[in-house]
Amino acid sequence: MLATAPADIFQCGGIGLEKESLRVSKTGTLAQTPHPAVLGSALTHPYITTDYSEALLEFITPPFADVTQAMGFLRDTQQFVYGKLDDELLWSASMPCVVAGETSIPLAKYGSSNLGQMKTVYRRGLGHRYGRVMQVIAGVHFNYSFKDSFWRHYQKLENDNAPMQDFISEKYFDILRNLQRYGWIIPYLFGASPAICKSFLNGQETTLDEYNESTFYEPYATSLRLGEIGYRNSRESEVGVTANYNSLQEYIDCLRCAIQTPYEGYEEIGLVKDGVYQQLNSNILQIENEYYSSVRPKQILQGLEKPVNALRDRGVRYIELRSVDISPFDPTGVNEAQLRFIQAFIIFCSLQESPAVDDAERKMIDNNLLATAHRGREPGLKLQTPAGDKVLADWGQELVEQILVVADVLDREVTDQPYRDACLAQTELFADAEKTPSARILNTMDEERLGFYHFSKLMSDKHHEYFNQLSVLAEKTDFYRQLATESLAKQAELEASEQPEFSRFLDQYFSQQ
Repeated sequence: MLATAPADIFQCGGIGLEKESLRVSKTGTLAQTPHPAVLGSALTHPYITTDYSEALLEFITPPFADVTQAMGFLRDTQQFVYGKLDDELLWSASMPCVVAGETSIPLAKYGSSNLGQMKTVYRRGLGHRYGRVMQVIAGVHFNYSFKDSFWRHYQKLENDNAPMQDFISEKYFDILRNLQRYGWIIPYLFGASPAICKSFLNGQETTLDEYNESTFYEPYATSLRLGEIGYRNSRESEVGVTANYNSLQEYIDCLRCAIQTPYEGYEEIGLVKDGVYQQLNSNILQIENEYYSSVRPKQILQGLEKPVNALRDRGVRYIELRSVDISPFDPTGVNEAQLRFIQAFIIFCSLQESPAVDDAERKMIDNNLLATAHRGREPGLKLQTPAGDKVLADWGQELVEQILVVADVLDREVTDQPYRDACLAQTELFADAEKTPSARILNTMDEERLGFYHFSKLMSDKHHEYFNQLSVLAEKTDFYRQLATESLAKQAELEASEQPEFSRFLDQYFSQQ
């Protein structure tokens, strides 16, 4: 396909970013202030919202034709937000610090409308099920879609006569399975959470090593965020909620079963206490988004449509890669070279054979991700494949060499070689693990004699200085001010409209067929 494809066939249909950032005080504690009204409504703003907590901001870019545009929008959004924060910082790391227990984490609020209440109740349920501290881990999501011309060319090469959307959905699931097969490469190359604050565990027993009086770590860890202490469906093996990625229909069936099947452990939480909803329901999953995975198939929702219904009715629109840690070495949390490599990696995954994943390979995939998260830089570490074990560094070099072929295609239309350069930079990390972000973090902590909190605070201060020194462009400021005003008006209009009782609203939502 690479040899016969037109020069621009792999230029993307859309690159979008979602970056979470904790708002913290100047001392690094979670902000206890509400989501700043000057930023607009977290319920209706298209680009600035909150995730689990009032203190957990989420910045969303629209889909762009290239990495540079997406990065520029993300930078501009964060610059605007920084200009509106009073004595607060955006935390530079994925893992939070100075967490004073569950009650110190303010739940996100979205107003009095039924939709707003539903979002808050869902988050209250997550807190009951998994703990609030787990919900304030931050990350970066990379959203990607291919152009229509790519799919037309691909289907012609395959001599496939199925309806185009069926073909697209099938091939996106091929990609999703390969992103899982080879997904360990993301925490190895970009993992940036080899250490955590002791306050994150709040006195719980741990197998992590003690770095100093305030920090736990693992000497060869890359991304503890993706490891055993990170956000996971902790009762997955108990309730059998593993999603099946072998086809769109199997994926839908698994999630539909999970969102419709009661679970005794969650029934014990109760639905309403003292007039306050504690969770949306007592099923294995309240809604589809509760299922944690490093990758997801996505379709744009229409109104209050269920995600599984959107996928059923219109197929897969784009894919979401969710395993990227926030980079403390980059003020925006990510950098262009990193994103160019991820784009080339996704295209590489689209060109590889992708057989169905059986139970044995599923265990291999999960084991490889955990091994890389906890011991990725360990000399000689071996990962599992159906053909036998491979040394991580050797396998990584093999993959990057193949991804370089994709990079050369992406560079055809430009005078320089940004994609090749981005991939070559990663080969250095497999040749020398000390160049990985996770190793650089620990080395900086060693050199400066800093615990994880003091390192993250140092980088947060540097990011604050970076954004404050950027030139302020009036048209961009006006753009975000206008969006804030419009979003607040939309929320007010929604709350003023006639709405059914909340219980009836939920019944109507969950009764969708």
